[in-house]
Amino acid sequence: MPRDERPPGSSPTLTPSDGAALTLLREGDLSIVGPLPRASNSTYLAKVRGGGEEALAVYKPRDGEAPLWDFPPGTLCRREVAAYVVARSLGWPRVPPTVLRGGPEGPGSVQLFVEFDPNEHYFTLAERIPDEFQNVALFDAVVNNADRKSGHCLLGTDGEVFVIDHGVCFHEQPKLRTVIWDFVGEPIPEDLRTDLGALERNLAADPFRGRLERLLTSAEIDAMARRVTALVTSGRFPEPGPGRPYPWPVV
Repeated sequence: MPRDERPPGSSPTLTPSDGAALTLLREGDLSIVGPLPRASNSTYLAKVRGGGEEALAVYKPRDGEAPLWDFPPGTLCRREVAAYVVARSLGWPRVPPTVLRGGPEGPGSVQLFVEFDPNEHYFTLAERIPDEFQNVALFDAVVNNADRKSGHCLLGTDGEVFVIDHGVCFHEQPKLRTVIWDFVGEPIPEDLRTDLGALERNLAADPFRGRLERLLTSAEIDAMARRVTALVTSGRFPEPGPGRPYPWPVV
């Protein structure tokens, strides 16, 4: 899944850190601006309006998801939302606000569009801001991201790094495929390890677990809890494998 690109048009009036974004995404009037190019699933640039606010969003309808042999049909949009929920619990990385809702092409995920520099991605940023990607690497290990391409790491026009495209995460079986293997075997920074411990506790109890159970199966949540426990126990960034460790294409 290539990174989302937007044709020229109006800019969003909300920022990714704006708490009003979730309300607008959930309740605003959603209209399609046009399809986004080079996406393997139906992916649209959309406009959301409501309460005097408007924003651009990326709309991925469930019925436009291409069938995959290893993920249940019609679940990728829910995985997009679950990735946002987990990122919010951890406090990192920056996943744009994402909700599950109805739309012109049926129910799907709707994510706040982030203005970004199309010339920047993981391979151009890694040497300049390596520490920025420690939390991305850990997050991908937690959610079992099967498709972390370089182009899924965006440099926002506000100078912050955002990560997108999490539809093929949370499988029960190990499927971690990522371009970010820079930290293999290194100690996990203590602050990030503390955050992982908090997530471990959240996964074991409501209301957080109940929220995830509306998006993922219990088995998928249990598998994630085991991955988190393994990271907390080892205190180190994981090794590649089993299976193919890189996505294709890598950008």
